[in-house]
Amino acid sequence: MYYTAIKVKFLEGVKMEVTYQDGKIIVFDMESVFNKYPQFKQLKSDRTLFENGHLDFNGSGIIWNDELDIDVGYIYDEGTVIKQEDVSINYQIGSLLSKAREEIGLTQTDLSKLSHIDQADISHIERGQGNPTIGKLTKIFSAMGKKIELIVK
Repeated sequence: MYYTAIKVKFLEGVKMEVTYQDGKIIVFDMESVFNKYPQFKQLKSDRTLFENGHLDFNGSGIIWNDELDIDVGYIYDEGTVIKQEDVSINYQIGSLLSKAREEIGLTQTDLSKLSHIDQADISHIERGQGNPTIGKLTKIFSAMGKKIELIVK
């Protein structure tokens, strides 16, 4: 499954709080990977290095340097959910789109060809950075054999 993080906060020790596009806030302790990946132990001995970690450009990983990075999907699966926040409609749409696309095994390029929507537009929408029209969303989801239903609460 593909997960997109939108924020990372560094806590005490080597714990992190990661906020995801779907609104989940997950705490992850890097110590849990020390035995399997001993190179991460340097994060415990170098607080400055630990706190200088950052999300990569598309929110799929946390990077410290050329040797140290971790996939946010691993954190999502192995960490502890501490809160569920409401997120903007753009993030919700992006999360739904990326999950639907991956469930049927399409790349963004594949979906672009099927929907006749530029791949860069699909990428922006999936990251919650696009502001797609209902027409564009209908075209994209229809290309995957899905339809959009709106519910007003």
